[in-house]
Amino acid sequence: MQITETSNEGLKRTLQVVVPAGELGKRFTDRLDEIKGRVQLKGFRKGKVPVPHLKKMYGRSLMVEVLQDTVRETSNQALADRKLRPAMQPSVSLPEDQAEIERVLSGQADLSYSMTFEVLPAIELADFKSLKLERLVAEVDEEAVDKAIGELVERSVTFTPEEGRAAQTGDRVTVDFVGKIDGEAFEGGSAEGAPIVLGQGNFIPGFEEGIAGAKAGEERDVAATFPEDYPVATLAGKAATFAVKVKEVAAPLRPEVNDDFAKTLGAESVAQLKEFVKAQIAREYAGAARQKLKRELLDQLEKSHAFELPPSLVDNEFAAIWQQLEGNLKRAGKTFADEGKSEEETREEYRRIAERRVRLGLVIGEIAEKNDLKITQDEMRKALIEQARRFPGQEKTVYEYYEKTPGALAELRAPIFEDKVVDFVLEKAKPAEKKVSRDELFQKVEDATEA
Repeated sequence: MQITETSNEGLKRTLQVVVPAGELGKRFTDRLDEIKGRVQLKGFRKGKVPVPHLKKMYGRSLMVEVLQDTVRETSNQALADRKLRPAMQPSVSLPEDQAEIERVLSGQADLSYSMTFEVLPAIELADFKSLKLERLVAEVDEEAVDKAIGELVERSVTFTPEEGRAAQTGDRVTVDFVGKIDGEAFEGGSAEGAPIVLGQGNFIPGFEEGIAGAKAGEERDVAATFPEDYPVATLAGKAATFAVKVKEVAAPLRPEVNDDFAKTLGAESVAQLKEFVKAQIAREYAGAARQKLKRELLDQLEKSHAFELPPSLVDNEFAAIWQQLEGNLKRAGKTFADEGKSEEETREEYRRIAERRVRLGLVIGEIAEKNDLKITQDEMRKALIEQARRFPGQEKTVYEYYEKTPGALAELRAPIFEDKVVDFVLEKAKPAEKKVSRDELFQKVEDATEA
């Protein structure tokens, strides 16, 4: 096999590979020897078909298989011999002249093909100890614990129907309603037996206020207006009228915070319940702090690594992002103008996002390779179990999905791999700790996310 580099521009490479006709012939003969013991044709005993007859019956189709296998194997060998790492699968070009192809298939000419690809750039990793990072630490105070327990109480509220009761804040009102805009009913604007807890603000502005004070059996016309930022564009900002019939008004019954209440939540006492809640809040704070720290780390990794990006990787990443964006806009019934930007501006913005993702992906991969960071089978098994637990009663279906769906395990593996690299870098960088309040913590997380 002869390999010649015919083009070297930036990250783009083109190799010309020539496989002698003699080598193709040997591969073809080996392939005939491989199948002759299995072939059974009428008039011949199994394994006794003469080779000339095999060539006549299967020669062309076998040679096509040999040609395909040869291209695959020699192209891989060419990359390995030159220690080249392609960014994506190389594009292989066979001779366009059909007569030349026929000569190759008949063993009268060498196989000559070209392969074009982009190589991964050389990446010089930054000194992780030089990264300036800050880990936020927020303590869990009694106020936060009490608030969380109050929320548990609200989620444990039961409702008792009361005849003749006028609906007030906190009551659960069960209603039938039909909504109309400009006298016409609209999709999603009607329901039967809908439970509404007054004061929770789960319906559009004006609806809950319109049924306050109503009693079971009462009918009302309620005016309400969809918010300007309502996700369904055809309804956003529209005024609607709802014909409402109240079926039931139920008063709330809040449980008392005592040991009996604690036991309903798996604790032995109120004191233990508070410990459980405090630990849960601490995990939430730590998760939020890590989210902010990880974003800060990725930002610094991007800024501290400058190298040429393979255009094919950026194009693929951008195409995936853009397809998702267009799908989201279509489902919401919106246009780029509704988002306050032109399509061209949006494309530029998302192109930068694609470039960031590709750069970080290459840096993360380089860190992992140079430090031998790998995902173990045990880590994948734990991740799969955790994923299955998210769907109680459907665990078998989840396992089958990951077993049968190509790429599904790779999607599960990606965030685990990224977090493993992030943990490795953080250990080297040794972020400084800074104590903050709960509000400061979440404000900083929100600011980092928006940025």
